[in-house]
Amino acid sequence: MFRKLLIANRGEIAVRIIRTARDMGIRTVAIYSECDRAALHVRLADEAYCVGESPSSQSYLRMDRIVDVARQSGAEAVHPGYGFLSENPGFSRACREAGVVFIGPGPDAMQHMGEKIAARNTASECGVPVVPGPLTPLNSLEEVEAASQLTGFPLMLKAAAGGGGKGLRLVHTRSQLASAFRDARSEAEASFGDSRVYLEQYLSSPRHVEFQILADRHGNVIHLGDRECSIQRRHQKVIEECPSPMMTPDLRERMGRAAVDLARACRYENAGTIEFLVDQDGEFYFLEMNTRLQVEHPVTEMTTGLDLVQEQIRIASGAPLTLRQEDVRWDGAAVECRIYAEDPDNQFFPSPGTITQLRVPGGPGLREDSGVYEGWVVPVFYDPLLAKLVTWGWDRGQAIARMRRALDEYQVSGIKTTLPFFRRVLAHPRFIEGRLSTDFIDTTSLDSSAGKADDLADIAVIACALTATHHLDSPASPPSLESNWKRRGRELGLRSR
Repeated sequence: MFRKLLIANRGEIAVRIIRTARDMGIRTVAIYSECDRAALHVRLADEAYCVGESPSSQSYLRMDRIVDVARQSGAEAVHPGYGFLSENPGFSRACREAGVVFIGPGPDAMQHMGEKIAARNTASECGVPVVPGPLTPLNSLEEVEAASQLTGFPLMLKAAAGGGGKGLRLVHTRSQLASAFRDARSEAEASFGDSRVYLEQYLSSPRHVEFQILADRHGNVIHLGDRECSIQRRHQKVIEECPSPMMTPDLRERMGRAAVDLARACRYENAGTIEFLVDQDGEFYFLEMNTRLQVEHPVTEMTTGLDLVQEQIRIASGAPLTLRQEDVRWDGAAVECRIYAEDPDNQFFPSPGTITQLRVPGGPGLREDSGVYEGWVVPVFYDPLLAKLVTWGWDRGQAIARMRRALDEYQVSGIKTTLPFFRRVLAHPRFIEGRLSTDFIDTTSLDSSAGKADDLADIAVIACALTATHHLDSPASPPSLESNWKRRGRELGLRSR
């Protein structure tokens, strides 16, 4: 087992990895940018090294500097977390060439499954259904128009190297094709350095269901069940749960088998996620594979009792899986809300600034993965994710009830957060009934009165503070030894005379 581990990330995921490493008796090395000098992950790690200026392009994306820190610190392995360099085959290769173990898949498997068109082809070869559309990149508008005649409208244009909603365009009519093709290619080039796009038929109001897999270097592959990730904003997940409310034993068996077959086909190693879309008839289609730890992995941990980061570290050290597929058990249900520094009542505009007050909820069945603290300044340079709030219950109803209670207890001042938005979603009958789809947010009326009430509460606090300041600034008068009641009574008596 490793003695020292470098975490090539920041925020809540870096904190989460540090905690598991400490449980395992592994020393940790943090990296940070200039604006993250006082970050929580820096405070918790055994060692910390600055890797550059605040913009991620000059720090957290500088693989040369990160590899140098690994060598300098004596770290034997690097955990990339998610985002940044976690799905960069070049970083995986650079670590291994430097004699440092990369905790994740090898560069070949990562490149193959991270490239969306290659992954679609592999799924098709394995007999796993894919969303209808050509299995080749589209290099010209003429090719896009020809493909659209086969799929019909609406359709989706997607970046071949994409993720996180970048390079993605929904096209309703042929007249929109030219501008959508141009914009998708431009955004794909800017985001991933790869302008290639492909085309898929658009599925109306599908569900997004994914399967967590684990694979070791000894040929063992298992899945840890499903997660529902249909509550999305601009194609980015914001609420996840395990298991999916729509899941049946038969569907779980078929989708799980498809996920394991795909992982075997690309000789995958470590933790990964196979993502599917499920249409309104219950048919599932391969969407993509994420070759890293997922943001929403805690809901799987809460229902299986496993520590996925620990499993990742064990696999990377060469150990075989400790579980067979028949050993995996699921207990209860879990729900996760991603708490962002965004204003949900102003089109989710980012809200950087100082956290002046922070009250974290507690109680049974609750977990909070956070990378912030009271007094921390949320920077403008990175994804505004502050924390992940997770609740567990013996069934979905109890998990939701605990989440609603936890959201009411959760208090953050100084910045706007998505807490009011989550309170509205979890109170909506459609969510409670489990009638979910990827267009839930766009097609559901979510009353913003809760957000307005929060605003009024903030205004009241400010008014009280201003009043107190005014009294402090006013000239002091000697205290009266008489009560107001006594003084008022004497005034009335004088008047009656």
